[in-house]
Amino acid sequence: MTDTTIGVDISKGTLDAHRLPDGDRHCVPNSPAGHRALIAWIGPEVARVVFEPTGPYHAAFERALARRGLPLVKVNPRQARRFAEATGTLAKTDPLDTALLARMGALLTLEPRSPQTEGIADLKQLHIAREALVKDRTAAKNRAKSLRIALLKRQSAERLKHIERQLAAVEAEIESRIQADEDLARRFDILVSIPGIARLIAFVMLIEMPELGTMEAGQAASLAGLAPVTRQSGRWTGRAFSRGGRANVRRALYMPALVAVRFNPDMKAKYDALVHAGKPAKVAIMRKLVGLANALLKAGRSWMPKAA
Repeated sequence: MTDTTIGVDISKGTLDAHRLPDGDRHCVPNSPAGHRALIAWIGPEVARVVFEPTGPYHAAFERALARRGLPLVKVNPRQARRFAEATGTLAKTDPLDTALLARMGALLTLEPRSPQTEGIADLKQLHIAREALVKDRTAAKNRAKSLRIALLKRQSAERLKHIERQLAAVEAEIESRIQADEDLARRFDILVSIPGIARLIAFVMLIEMPELGTMEAGQAASLAGLAPVTRQSGRWTGRAFSRGGRANVRRALYMPALVAVRFNPDMKAKYDALVHAGKPAKVAIMRKLVGLANALLKAGRSWMPKAA
């Protein structure tokens, strides 16, 4: 393996690539034929291929390179922009972006991660559709409160029933796909064994954090944006707070944390101690839930209450 790093800027129509250390550039269409041409140009001896997620435009590119076993590094666009600013690069063009992505990957020696499987990618699409339907249902219910005309009330009721049917169909499809995959079904059973983690929450954790079970304890909390960030300078020490991470996971874990505090004696004892100490107890319980899920998935066992 060489120290070759490839930076790729992805747009709807093209893929612009920059290679370090030789500085060679290549541009191909963002299409199956373009993906094959880019893979041939990259070759097998590469340390990492660095790119930013670009909504629907990077998915096929990512799958094509993953099938060939190339080491992929997906970076946060905000972090890439800050890296560019730190190097004094204020302009933004496709050639500059590709060169900066390659330079960022090489200088920071970014580690490749296993790409999202096609099964998880399909589940992600279903989950996004479910979230949109939930928003539609909430909006429809809110509009219904102000309706006075009988016709509009009937139409609103029919629309709500239609949304509910679609929601049920999407949720059934998600569960069917999970149960059809032996590994996902096993992971799902482990998650729902944890007090407070219901099937819909388990869906979110499986889809939004497929890395669970492969990380160290602190990494799981950090990925969910639940690890406190220390703030200290000289003699001054500020209050640590959590930020970043995957907001969908945090939103999903809020209610399970409240349930866990009520029905899990260990969690309740921890919660009471944190409240007494003036700490952000709910965030800490959410963090413990993520850590517990990660540990159980890594061990491959379901949750069991501690013996008295």
